[in-house]
Amino acid sequence: MSESNIMVTRRPNIIIAISGVLASAILAIAVWVLAQMHDDALRRAQDSVFNVSLLVERDVSRNLEIYDLSIRSVIQGLKQPGVLQLDSSLRQMVLFDGSASAKDMGSILVIDETGYIKFDSQFVPPRHVYLGDRDYFKVHRDSPNVGLYVSHPFMPRSTGTDISIGLSRRISKPDGSFGGVVVGTMRLRYFRSLFDGMHLGAGGSMALMLSDGTMLMRRPYDPKIIGINLTGTANYSRFVQQPSGDFFGTAAIDGVERWYAFRHIDMYPLILDVALSTRDIYVGWRRRAWIIGSLIAALDLTLIALAVLFAQQMRGRLLAEEELRVLARTDGLTGVDNRRAFEQAVENEWRRAQRDGDPLSLLLIDVDNFKGFNDLYGHSAGDDALIMVAQCIARNVQRPGDTTARYGGEEFAVLLPDTDEAGALSLAEKIRAAVEAIALGHVASSHHVLTVSIGVATMRGEALSMSRVLVDAADQALYAAKDAGRNRVFPYPAGAPAGDGSLMIVASR
Repeated sequence: MSESNIMVTRRPNIIIAISGVLASAILAIAVWVLAQMHDDALRRAQDSVFNVSLLVERDVSRNLEIYDLSIRSVIQGLKQPGVLQLDSSLRQMVLFDGSASAKDMGSILVIDETGYIKFDSQFVPPRHVYLGDRDYFKVHRDSPNVGLYVSHPFMPRSTGTDISIGLSRRISKPDGSFGGVVVGTMRLRYFRSLFDGMHLGAGGSMALMLSDGTMLMRRPYDPKIIGINLTGTANYSRFVQQPSGDFFGTAAIDGVERWYAFRHIDMYPLILDVALSTRDIYVGWRRRAWIIGSLIAALDLTLIALAVLFAQQMRGRLLAEEELRVLARTDGLTGVDNRRAFEQAVENEWRRAQRDGDPLSLLLIDVDNFKGFNDLYGHSAGDDALIMVAQCIARNVQRPGDTTARYGGEEFAVLLPDTDEAGALSLAEKIRAAVEAIALGHVASSHHVLTVSIGVATMRGEALSMSRVLVDAADQALYAAKDAGRNRVFPYPAGAPAGDGSLMIVASR
């Protein structure tokens, strides 16, 4: 099979390939859009989680701070002279403020050094209950510098209901020895109510734990996990590495994969984590991805099928046009018009110029010292040089009615209908400068780079007695440019007869 036949049979396949590229581009765009939507879904979820965690942190921190201030107030009141000698009802008012009776707050208790309740915010006289075995009592008894201590969950002995935690501070005697503890109890249902008010989706979770890993409250709520210790689990190991952060992880309690955002609550030994199930995060995205993916797949399949059918039709037509392709206008090397196409264009434009009286300009372009270039660098390099020159010309000749052609060998021609001499000279100078700017080395040239010389001829009306007159005029201007040292533009002198052998050549300005 000849090369031309091979090209013909390949061209329909190019249509299929182009349709494949288009289908791939559509698919790539769809994938990109879906990826952006995927990221947007995660970002929205992250924003929601951060907002929830910040809201919960502030609420918990504020209530603990208020409760801690009440405990401090009790300690300060005990230090005031005469408070212990006051009437019991008056002493209650001095020691205990109204925060002790707030919802989900238990009692504020003053426990003496023996472990028994000395003063009780809710009962006068105080209940006779021993609390010396509680963790908060032991911690303050054994260490004077604990500050505010948040206890492990416990069941109050007085009521036997509403599992609670204690916030406590040490009472120190004037000599620094242990004088007891002031403890305020807080019911864990406060945290449960707070967590239940947050929207986290069906698979979301939220947990509050002590810094040592002891679980205080978790959503979804399960009383069996209150008080368990998470030390050693993968998620807890991440919680203690930094003050706050986020990560994808799997819960040790229920095995659900979630995106976690956690933070340590300021000034308190507490860690809060809020998590959304990855399934909940992407449930909406999956639905949209399925719809968009189905539509894109259908579109791509339809596009490729139509391209295959069209390609089959083209094969028959291209085979019939093979003979016409042999007579194509294009120069095989440079891609511009060939000499045959140029001559036809000159005849057509000459007739139009004769009829309308419009100016007609012609540029004849010759590559300087091209034989020397071929001898030095080889014919392959010479072909590449001609291609680059043709490209420079084509980039500057952009009007639809203009014609760029390879005139012969290293010569090119540009036919410019309805163009005066000034316009033709301007275009010629642009082409000359563009070729020189390539900076293709040519040691045989006095300019040391590949250059072109250009002859310009412009005529109109009766001066165009025949098309050959214009070509001859441009040719004489080209020779004058070469005689003047090459790499320049020369016009055909205005007013000189085209056939006069004694033509005066005037340099371009």
